[in-house]
Amino acid sequence: MDTSILLIYTGGTIGMKIDPQTQALAPFDFSHIMEEVPELKKFGYKLDSYSFDPVIDSSDADIPFWQELVRIIEINYNKYDGFVVLHGTDTMSYTASALSFMLENLGKPVIFTGSQLPIGMLRTDGKENLISSIEIAAAKDDEERALVPEVCIYFESQLYRGNRTTKYNAENFRAFRSANYPVLADVGIHIRFNPDLIRYPKWGKDFKVHYDMDPNVAIVKIVPGMSVNNISILNKVEGLRAVILETFGSGNAPTNGKFIDAVRQLVDNGIIVVNVSQCHAGRVDMDAYATGVALKKIGVVSGEDSTIEAALAKLYFLLGKYPDNNDVRVNMSKNIRGEISK
Repeated sequence: MDTSILLIYTGGTIGMKIDPQTQALAPFDFSHIMEEVPELKKFGYKLDSYSFDPVIDSSDADIPFWQELVRIIEINYNKYDGFVVLHGTDTMSYTASALSFMLENLGKPVIFTGSQLPIGMLRTDGKENLISSIEIAAAKDDEERALVPEVCIYFESQLYRGNRTTKYNAENFRAFRSANYPVLADVGIHIRFNPDLIRYPKWGKDFKVHYDMDPNVAIVKIVPGMSVNNISILNKVEGLRAVILETFGSGNAPTNGKFIDAVRQLVDNGIIVVNVSQCHAGRVDMDAYATGVALKKIGVVSGEDSTIEAALAKLYFLLGKYPDNNDVRVNMSKNIRGEISK
């Protein structure tokens, strides 16, 4: 049976080309992708495309957008061997993290990619990113099962688990990093997969999608000299269910009593407080220093070694799934989709 891949163009730099009259960048018709990237014909795959109309700037990515993306994958799940999602780089890690939770028991690749330069430019990184993403999405083992049945990001010769990534560089072709988890594949002359690092589903178990997401989450970046009022005021936010504290180092924060009391008040009011490090690499250890111990003692949940993007998406997902915040607290500490190291 012919390998079939669905390209889903949501927007972003990769799908832009220069209008010859205005010289402005504008999205091109993705049904003509073979004309823009004729190399794709050499694969011999059945390549179909779906374009969002209108396309979105990735800065406008939100829950309804994620739900629509999930709906497209759900409708087409049995028709294709894999999916390649073309997306703007600015929020790609957020979208990939969200979909990793929304797509349960995923048995097919969902590969996000994009580019730093439009695909119509001579020095574009878009062509290689697109071609390699399609090849990865089509890759199968000896039993005709997907080699990488995960939500991933492919960029500049590296395949990452999507919910482990952060956009790291706005100007370099290597835009993403996965500081706390190794790459799933290295792409050079050959594609070298790392199967021991890839998460595989329970084969034979039904693929399931989740649409309910609850965005009642706030993020507070801890900085030297900050006023505790920035935390206390959150008690007055109607409907707020969770707060992510972006802390120093391995989960540290100010040691003064006013800060701890302000966080304790959030916890006592039933708000979930999650401790995630500002550092790109390393993990939260609330047993290492006095502040971390104090936060743990009052009921703050460790974000382990998750990225901010993954922690936020995980909270949206768990809050949408569980009306009881205690259930959310318990599951925040669990490794659900490979987003934390356990």
